[in-house]
Amino acid sequence: MILFAAGFAALPVLALLPSLWGFTAAWAVTYLADEALHAKAPGFVRRVAALQLSRTLRFAVRTVMLLALADRMDAPGAALVTGFAVLSAHFLLVTMYSALHHAIRRRRVLPVIVRNLDMSGIDVPERPPAYLYRRFLRKLLHLDLPAHAGLLTALATGTWYSAYVGYALTTVASLAALAALLGQFRAVRRMPGRDAVIGEVNRQLAAYRPEVALYFSFAAVSRDFMYQVNMWIETLEQLDRRPVIVLRERASFRFLGRTRIPVICVPKADDLAELELSGVRVVLYPGNAGKNVHMLRVAEAKHVFIGHGDSDKLASSNRVSKVYDEIWVAGKAGRDRYQRVRHAISDEAIVEVGRPQLAPVRLHTEHVPGPVPVVLYAPTWEGWSDDDCHTSLIPMGVPLIEGLLAENVRIIYKPHPLTGKRSPEAAAADQAIRELLRADDDRDMELAKPRLQEIRARLDELSGRHEGDDAQQLRDARAPGPDGAAEWQELRAEWHRIFWASRGTARHQVILDQLPTLYECFNQADLLISDVSSVVADFVASLKPYVLTNAQDLPDEEFRAAYTTAGGAYLLDRACARLPQILRSVREPHHDPMAPQRRILKEYVLGSDRPTSMERFNTAVNHLADKAVAERAEDLIAPVTERGPVIDHEPVPEHEPAAAHEPVA
Repeated sequence: MILFAAGFAALPVLALLPSLWGFTAAWAVTYLADEALHAKAPGFVRRVAALQLSRTLRFAVRTVMLLALADRMDAPGAALVTGFAVLSAHFLLVTMYSALHHAIRRRRVLPVIVRNLDMSGIDVPERPPAYLYRRFLRKLLHLDLPAHAGLLTALATGTWYSAYVGYALTTVASLAALAALLGQFRAVRRMPGRDAVIGEVNRQLAAYRPEVALYFSFAAVSRDFMYQVNMWIETLEQLDRRPVIVLRERASFRFLGRTRIPVICVPKADDLAELELSGVRVVLYPGNAGKNVHMLRVAEAKHVFIGHGDSDKLASSNRVSKVYDEIWVAGKAGRDRYQRVRHAISDEAIVEVGRPQLAPVRLHTEHVPGPVPVVLYAPTWEGWSDDDCHTSLIPMGVPLIEGLLAENVRIIYKPHPLTGKRSPEAAAADQAIRELLRADDDRDMELAKPRLQEIRARLDELSGRHEGDDAQQLRDARAPGPDGAAEWQELRAEWHRIFWASRGTARHQVILDQLPTLYECFNQADLLISDVSSVVADFVASLKPYVLTNAQDLPDEEFRAAYTTAGGAYLLDRACARLPQILRSVREPHHDPMAPQRRILKEYVLGSDRPTSMERFNTAVNHLADKAVAERAEDLIAPVTERGPVIDHEPVPEHEPAAAHEPVA
């Protein structure tokens, strides 16, 4: 950053002195520092651009200073005028190229993007080559290098042949780039229009006939939020009814997990209204979002809030849930939680379906302890407001980790994906914990890395994800072929086996990526330490001991009364004074007084083991779909049977339903 600033500050001074070699050095520094900062400090570059010092302006400043140097060194008028004309034309061509690129990109934005549907019925042009399309401004601006280098060489040697050669190379290269992009623009003019795209999607949907939709929208979609959808994919794939996933933000596609289910991303409400989803009878919502109203207006379907976890947070008993036909919770704890929200949700609207996602979680009796206890610390995030802040990171995260390190345990640290998004204090505590747990590179880890990367690459291939803009993703969309679920599961199992084996039995771990999964971390742990969150409710399935942080140091009775999952938990005070006593339940399994309470709590929070959660969830979907079909049939019959005599109107033929009475979605 210092070199960057010093180089640009020196350019005008060295040009006016004039100092050819000093200017050349500063000129080279500005080029190299600019490129390095784009790669290593993009945040700094964005701040510089916010001050109106954009990359284009920086290149222009460098060019003007070079011409000033040439003038001060008494360059011939012809060389100066030609240089000014060529470099001005270069910037004009860059502007024209940018406008053309913008036009191509705009035409390649489509109303709908899909996955796992065969869209070969419409002709979508291939995306322009990366060398013309991606990071085009950087490449084009750097075409001034031949002209700059030629002029500097001419100033050094006193012969002007090199300057004219450089001018010619810059001009020819700029014109060639613009001509190449013009060819791509002609191709993109064949892009199918909105009606053609939506029409083909509707033909594919009509052939597939979806019955259940998972609908998701979030204003700031990123990898951090898409876990709310990804956690339901395997459950949807096991349903009797044909599912479809409906997303509302384009960014969702980049972070959606592997699935063979058809996926539709439709950003605009008007386009959503035109999709052929009339056969959908059940719509599942993993989150509350403003755009949910665009799907809730579909009267023929039943709308269900399924959430993205079961916890004692306010989000798990939100009054907004009243807009749905039903609310599906894991167990009786969820029902009781909603019933405490007085006059909001009727008991009949609440259905207990368990947590199908928890099938991979191994029971305490199946767990084989290692040589040292493994403690999983999985704090929640700071929430959208201080009123909803349950994280232990800020008040006690760092002292907790320091206390665990003193107790000779192995620590797995897996923070919530949104940690630090709102609170700088939480971000600082998170970073401090990472530093405390940072370990030296291990040879076994390095040896395992190539195979882990190879597996991840194959998992990405199986995921169905495609790179590129809307048009390219639509072009690459294909109907699912032979089911790759078996290979997917085998590769994920192998990845986890290699990962944990390469980490040894005593090495601490900081888990920030999607792999290893949270439930695989559960299976490694002897003890969980967490906050009030759905992580605790899920961990209850293992029947292993767990700890809830009591950062406010409330009396135990008051804390347990306030939070359901505290019923089977050890409670950890803010000073972590109870930590040695709690760890005794792991080191001495016979000394685990909370074990009976955990068994009781498991059924209360997650429901009975029989029938399985997947069976209960599937039954709930089938029952509600049948109910929607029955009510739809009644609605179609009711207008004719209840209409009564028709006065001053043409009679409606008996074989033809009255269009005026058709229900409107």
